[in-house]
Amino acid sequence: MKYKIVLHHSEEGYSVWVPGLPGCCSQGETEAEAISNIEIAAREYLSAVEDLLEGGDIREIEVAV
Repeated sequence: MKYKIVLHHSEEGYSVWVPGLPGCCSQGETEAEAISNIEIAAREYLSAVEDLLEGGDIREIEVAV
């Protein structure tokens, strides 16, 4: 799957987050390190969500914007 990420550069390095995965964020000293770290964080996030959904009654809803 592909997710959009948001990178912010500061004097300390880069912060990065995934708007589609609330709370999924990371950082790095370089842009490449931040992107690598957010890839790991997103995989762990999705794995945790999968565990939480196990055995649940999964449904979908449609939300008008």
